[in-house]
Amino acid sequence: MTVKIFDTPEVQDFLEAVAGFDQAGGNQRAKQILHRLLSDLYRLIDDFDVSPEEFWSSVSLLNALGHDTQFGLLSPGLGFDHYLDMRQDAIDAEAKRVGGTPRTIEGPLYVAGAPEAEGFARMDDGQDTDGETMWLTGQVRDTDGRPVAGAKVEIWHADSKGGYSFFDPSQSEYNLRRTIVTDAEGRYTARSIIPSGYGVPEGAPTDRVLKALGRHGERPAHIHYFVSAPGHQHLTTQINLAGDPYTYDDFAFATREELVIPATRIDDAAEIDKRRLEGPFAEVVFDIELSRTDAPELQTRHARPRAKEDAQDAGSQLAGTARV
Repeated sequence: MTVKIFDTPEVQDFLEAVAGFDQAGGNQRAKQILHRLLSDLYRLIDDFDVSPEEFWSSVSLLNALGHDTQFGLLSPGLGFDHYLDMRQDAIDAEAKRVGGTPRTIEGPLYVAGAPEAEGFARMDDGQDTDGETMWLTGQVRDTDGRPVAGAKVEIWHADSKGGYSFFDPSQSEYNLRRTIVTDAEGRYTARSIIPSGYGVPEGAPTDRVLKALGRHGERPAHIHYFVSAPGHQHLTTQINLAGDPYTYDDFAFATREELVIPATRIDDAAEIDKRRLEGPFAEVVFDIELSRTDAPELQTRHARPRAKEDAQDAGSQLAGTARV
């Protein structure tokens, strides 16, 4: 079809009315952003000759994504989370904030309020009998190599079946979620289990979008981190365990070469006894480097709706309802 109406004065005037440009109230930035978004979508309808059937099928899919609270799951799959990281990396580079452990995406499955411990914590509740024991440890340092004592290391990861506590009601509260405060040498240690990777739910709205693109929805085994300390830039990152078939084929585009960490199996009796474990285990060592900053706004994580972070906030409540 050769009919194109986007550039006509009638459509351009219509777009300004839809975006509220002719109204005194409202938020000016919201109007400008919506005008740009609608302009791009209207032009797309013209350029690709989108049919009414295709349009309303897309609306139905958006409704399904909202119903299952899966926009937060689809977002990394469409690269938005990684793109925001790329922009932040560029912002840091322009401001000459260089060095430190690379950031990568947070994902939608953080839950605020995990128990806090000094130096060491056991993260698992002992109920996952399929999980291989993991000894997770490391040191938090600044970019000059000095240990950062008292840093908060928030860690969360999936169980041996790929499920996360809180979102998976079969798990105990805060299972595989802890905040560890580093010791005088900047060290943190956790006893846990090796997590499994996971895939988006089969047939779910996110899965339908990815399949339409010819893509899978699998994530490799990974472990999430928030790391913060006064006078240092907050770090949001995660490590991927080496050897997983999806380590370099993560649907969420979270893999960074510097963040691929091996899990080394240890069966030496002396090492097992030293850690007071019952048998062989896998050791994962992840040292973290924080950049220094005096800017208070860079020392805390950015604001976004997170499960249980604010009981009075509707966005926080909604973040806890994701079907994953």
